[in-house]
Amino acid sequence: MKKIIYVMLLFCIISTNAAAQEVFSEMLKKSKAIVESPTSTEMQKRCSQFKVDALTYMAMKMREEMPDSSAFLLDRQAYSLNNFVSLYISTLLDYRDAIQKDQIEIIKLFMDASFSNPLFNDPDGELVLSYFANSECLTRFSLDTDWPKAYIAVATQLKKLKQKSEEQ
Repeated sequence: MKKIIYVMLLFCIISTNAAAQEVFSEMLKKSKAIVESPTSTEMQKRCSQFKVDALTYMAMKMREEMPDSSAFLLDRQAYSLNNFVSLYISTLLDYRDAIQKDQIEIIKLFMDASFSNPLFNDPDGELVLSYFANSECLTRFSLDTDWPKAYIAVATQLKKLKQKSEEQ
């Protein structure tokens, strides 16, 4: 009976890792398709190109620095990256009629959340900050980001900002 339970447990673990890898792969595939599509808007292409680069960077660094990490970690990072970028775009749209000072504050909140939550502490600043340092980029985030932590950080700051504006 114990052998059957162990086999079933092993099967569940293997299938969980496969499903996690599928999520990462699907997100990468969809982002690449948007970048290559002639019907995509410039904003969609720019956001998707960032996702492609961030996902590629993340997979490369995990193979180098965390070879024993599970596919679940990669999946979680990819999922949080997508949520972070989606929150960024929706927040920018919510603030499109706000004064420029408030819009800049929102952009800086997201930039800071990304920069202040590194995953690998990669010393290659030129690569890691290639989007962050480029004022022409829509997604000015660090590639070396722990996306779940960054998402929580920015969501907390946005909540505080909302409470502050409601008090006034």
